[in-house]
Amino acid sequence: MHWMQVYDPFGHWWLSTLVAMLPILVLFGLLAGLRVKPHWCAIAGATTAVLVAILFFKMPLMLAAMSFGYGVAFGLLKIAWIVLAAVYLYDISVETGQFEIMKESVAGITPDRRLQVLLVAFCFGAFIEGAAGFGAPVAIAGAFMIGLGFRPFHAAALNLIANTAPVAWGAIGTPVHTLAAVSGLPESDLNATIGRILPFTAIIVPFWLVRTMVSWSETFEVFPAILVVGFSFALTQFFWSNHVDSNLVDIMGGVVSIIATVAFLRFWKPKKIWRFDYDDQRKPDLSPTEEITDDVGGRWSASNFDGNVKPKSYPPGKVLKAWTPFAILSVFVLIWGLPSVKLAINKATTPAFRVVLPDGKPRPGPPGWDVPYLHNAVYRAAPVATKPTPEAARYDFNWLSATGTGCFLAAIVSGLLLGLTPFRLMKTFWRTLVRMRLAMIAISFMLGLGYVTRYSGLDAVLGLAFTRTGWAYPFFGTFLGWLGVALTGSDTSSNALFGSLQRITSQQLGIDPVLMCAANSAGGVMGKMVDAQSITIATAATEQVGNEGTIFRFVVWHSVALGAIVGIIVMLYAYAFPHAVPHGLTFVK
Repeated sequence: MHWMQVYDPFGHWWLSTLVAMLPILVLFGLLAGLRVKPHWCAIAGATTAVLVAILFFKMPLMLAAMSFGYGVAFGLLKIAWIVLAAVYLYDISVETGQFEIMKESVAGITPDRRLQVLLVAFCFGAFIEGAAGFGAPVAIAGAFMIGLGFRPFHAAALNLIANTAPVAWGAIGTPVHTLAAVSGLPESDLNATIGRILPFTAIIVPFWLVRTMVSWSETFEVFPAILVVGFSFALTQFFWSNHVDSNLVDIMGGVVSIIATVAFLRFWKPKKIWRFDYDDQRKPDLSPTEEITDDVGGRWSASNFDGNVKPKSYPPGKVLKAWTPFAILSVFVLIWGLPSVKLAINKATTPAFRVVLPDGKPRPGPPGWDVPYLHNAVYRAAPVATKPTPEAARYDFNWLSATGTGCFLAAIVSGLLLGLTPFRLMKTFWRTLVRMRLAMIAISFMLGLGYVTRYSGLDAVLGLAFTRTGWAYPFFGTFLGWLGVALTGSDTSSNALFGSLQRITSQQLGIDPVLMCAANSAGGVMGKMVDAQSITIATAATEQVGNEGTIFRFVVWHSVALGAIVGIIVMLYAYAFPHAVPHGLTFVK
């Protein structure tokens, strides 16, 4: 069975675009408008996508069903498993009492909530993004901030905003590798161009984070620290992407920014310590409903302490022991993300990872099992592709090399080192699994929706609407990447979907294709905070499943505004500084 995607079934591009938007409208309408529980929203959105694909875009039923099943299977192993394992590690830290010590140790660096957000959500989150990606930073840093004493809403919203500037190099540079593969452009040029766009946002986002929490005057009280965080990360990001490689951009940026910020805070302190009002133990806890009402109303209530906030002091040995789970996690996700390690594990343990053809040559294309009926059965057509191109559909069951497995093993090792028995480890895991069950369903169906969108061509229909913007295409083409991430939850997937389209369109309009393909990835990172998958991960990790619509309404304008800033930067490169776009670069080996 072979099927060619149709991009204008109604003969009017605007009508075809409106119909293609129906799954998104249903998903976010239920999520943000009617406040339906996220797993039901995901099921409704995925069902709508399947019906639209079959009834209006004439996708065969079998192909629609298999693309949905492929997405669910991908979501379970690649995304939900990471979130479950990360929350499990957090639960182990709480179970053993180590999180209290961790909280006090961070408070020993700074009790100021503004600075803690910079250290944990931005710096530490960037490191985890570079090592693992795919939702891990939101889950891990979000759970970490809960342990520090942040309200769940604050932890979720702030981590979603923070997890933007580093996303283009997540999971050891996977989005850049994918972009180079699908666009056919030199990876070094794409990597360097992204590294000349996003460092500007790496300076803006820390400021944006703090301003989200507090007033303008309170933001400028910690302006020196914001500059240290932003410039240390941005300069490292620029240097590594332009002069070294695409693999360790975020990891090095996160490490340098953490070291620089901690060192700076040894010599500089804000005049006032900013804390949330609920940090005052004399105040009764707010209920989740009361807290969210206050947050959405814009009143991030605070108490300013003129005196010193004295955290409880622990011996260095106890502090090191308390940090053991996250130290082990960092080591595991870093090792698990190394291409050489991942390849070796896959060859040893992953079924159908390497297939030898009858002529003795290895099978080309991505590894894994061919998804029945779907693999190479769907063809992308012009103008999305220069010629009819089959869409591969191979599922690599990398059960051991999956990032989630690395996180899970880190949790097991941490629990044993902290004195938990195997029975208590199993009991804790069961509690985590029960608490996360609905979130895992939601994540899986979100990915099912995204894969139906991809294989049916609904994503291409929406993308083609952006190509009609003429001279303003550098701005709106940036939002094409934003749309791709908002739809799929992944900058990697957005680059795979729209990388080729960006190159074709930019060449037709006389715009540098390297710039526009890089803009797809750079603009996509700002869509990360509004995709349903990331929001579901955030609520699951911070134990507020059911509040996804509230969080979406809070972060959506941040996402659009930051996306517009990236669009303006790309416009400047396109028309004011075209010679600043690199060509013919080579990495230092």
